[in-house]
Order: sequence, then structure tokens, then C-alpha cells
Amino acid sequence: MNNEQIQLFRELYTQQQIAALGTLHKGHPFVSMVPFAVLPESASLIIHVSQLASHTRDMLQSPPVSVLICASPEPAIAPQALPRITVQGHATQYNQAENEYESAKEIYLKRFPHSLDMFSFTDFSLFRIVPSSVRFVGGFGQARTLAVEAFTELLRGA
Repeated sequence: MNNEQIQLFRELYTQQQIAALGTLHKGHPFVSMVPFAVLPESASLIIHVSQLASHTRDMLQSPPVSVLICASPEPAIAPQALPRITVQGHATQYNQAENEYESAKEIYLKRFPHSLDMFSFTDFSLFRIVPSSVRFVGGFGQARTLAVEAFTELLRGA
């Protein structure tokens, strides 16, 4: 990847706030919208979701997930050429007693301070999505699959 693509990748992954989350729902693909934050040390994604949501129950039953982070539409760019990142990963629910829970919560709330009240709701919980593979499309003819090590190294250089 050239420097421009690396910068685009970093900005997309760290600055976009909304992603499409794909789960397995009763044997069929299911996609929903989730706000997300990024754990800086591992590049894992953090989501805060309700037990009432289908995707939460899906992740508890079948942890493999896919996440699509897409650039915002622009009139001058064809939708098919929009930069995007697809993360294949494994979703794990945080236990509030875990050492990492408080730091993940802090990172999430730094990005979404309006979510503070939702942490008092008993049906909401934090999940981490640990990437197993990453696909970056920077535009037409600019697709790359990244190994997890290369992906985390790219983000650490940010």
C-alpha cells in the first residue's frame, strides 16, 4: 500500500463511528448498524449493545462476525468506489469484572459520551471484536487483504 492508501485506511478505521455488523441469525445472515470504538493496543473493535437486539443474541450463540466500515458517500465518487474496510472477526462479551472492561468502557465513552446513561441499563453490554482478517478497498482496483499482524502494524503507525 502506498502512503495515501495507508492514510485513508487509518482515517477510515479510526475516525468513522458507525459500522454494519453481520451476524448469523437463525442460520441466515443478518446485518445491523452499530456505533464502534477502537482499542488502540490491539485494533479490536468495541461495541455497546442491548440484549434485546438480535445481533447481541446472535453473537452470544455464534461469535464469528463481519463488520463493514464504509466512507461517507460523496457526490463525485461512485458508490462502488467508496473506500471501505471489511473485518472478519470473533465477538466476545466483556465481563464487568475483567480488568479490560473499564478501559474499554472509557474508550467507548470518550467517543460516545452521550452513551453514558446506557451503561446503567442492565440489558446493555460491551463486546470486543477481535479481527482475524481485514479487507481494505481504497477505490476501484485498490483492494488488499491484510494479515492481522500487518493490519495492527498499519494502525500502530498512526
